[in-house]
Amino acid sequence: MRTLIPALAVYAAITTQLLADSDVAAAATDTKKIVQNNFVETAQKGVKLSGYVDAGYSYNFTGSGNQSMVATRYATDTAQRGDFNLYAFKLALEKAMTSENKAQAGFRADVMIGEDASYFVNRTPNAGYNTNNNSNTLFLEQAYAAIRAPVGNGWDFHVGKFVSTMGYEVIERPANLNVTYGILFNVMPLYYTGLLSSYKFDEYLDGKLGVVNGSNSDNNITLNPNAGDGVALLASLNVTAPGGNANWSNNFQYSTGYDNNTDTGASNSSLTSSSQPARANNGNISAYMLLYNSWGNWSPKFADDKLLLAFNTVFGNLSGVAADGPANINTHWYGAGAYAKYQFNDWFSLSSRGEYLGSNNDGVLGYIGASTTHNTPEPNNPTRHVTGVNFWEYTLTASFNVIENVLIRAEYRMDWGANLYQVSSGAAQPEGANGPAYYAGAEIVYSF
Repeated sequence: MRTLIPALAVYAAITTQLLADSDVAAAATDTKKIVQNNFVETAQKGVKLSGYVDAGYSYNFTGSGNQSMVATRYATDTAQRGDFNLYAFKLALEKAMTSENKAQAGFRADVMIGEDASYFVNRTPNAGYNTNNNSNTLFLEQAYAAIRAPVGNGWDFHVGKFVSTMGYEVIERPANLNVTYGILFNVMPLYYTGLLSSYKFDEYLDGKLGVVNGSNSDNNITLNPNAGDGVALLASLNVTAPGGNANWSNNFQYSTGYDNNTDTGASNSSLTSSSQPARANNGNISAYMLLYNSWGNWSPKFADDKLLLAFNTVFGNLSGVAADGPANINTHWYGAGAYAKYQFNDWFSLSSRGEYLGSNNDGVLGYIGASTTHNTPEPNNPTRHVTGVNFWEYTLTASFNVIENVLIRAEYRMDWGANLYQVSSGAAQPEGANGPAYYAGAEIVYSF
């Protein structure tokens, strides 16, 4: 046995040496090359990953339990009493096209997880009540392919899902001047699925034209099952002032049918949290919708880029007939907002916002409080507020940039107006139903 062990050792050494010089070793090397050359490259040239984490705390000084919420506030901003919020974890992957006027392509995809995402994918009635929001919802904000045709100054096309062309405020909270979303944001489309083309005529004028399914709809927009496929037509015209310190944007949308939110069912409207017209059983509606939005901003040169002034307006009209009932759908809404921001130094600024939103009834805003003839809505069949709706809000926000890539903001807000509180089925209107309703909150954002 003692002579066998050394012999085996010598055999192993010789065999190893022979294999090193044999085709087996070469095959192993080739296999290594194959493994090295077959993988998904995560550092593609020009592809960038960005995003942010947005968390905070909000406190509403009005309401009790989950029986009521402030109708003018976005769902995540109206939780009763105190509430810690994970507003969003946002990721964006993009290969942007260059400024060269040549045939080229790119893409962009944005996903969001958090309490804001919970509402973005579900704007149905009562979606905003405190117990219905959670931070586990995934929202695909946009995903599109971008193509440039070298025609004239360069003609760009986005094909897929993309964010709305309307409104001064955007889906990303940190990109807005205030923490909470404004009243007008809540009656604007969020996204479209379809085709959008854009063309820059010169350094002062650019425009957009699009054909899409409709507001917040991944499929057919119409709520009338007998109307066939519906479409929405988009048009935008943006004017930039010489020097680039001001711009004015005009945006139009015409929908051939009443917009349908395909995320939440064929009978649900896509525009707001509770915008079902009366007697529209099973969504059998023949209607059209028209939207016009104008916004602009200006940074006066005399203020050395420290002052920013902006405005935002909207007009909408919804007209048609509920095919399964006698109720006519004739709703129009209108609103305006003013913004101001002053940058005192590199790390501190103050922003303010004042808004008004009016409508001839609650057809677009949802069931607002009780009717003029009943103290409470009937269970499962709320009565409509048909005498007109008028809402106001004012917001003041302090922003601090004390650490790189970190934004800290504190905010105070006041809302008031006719039948300000939305109530759940069977609940009575609270005292002081017209407000004012007060809010205080803070957020911290890390961006990358």
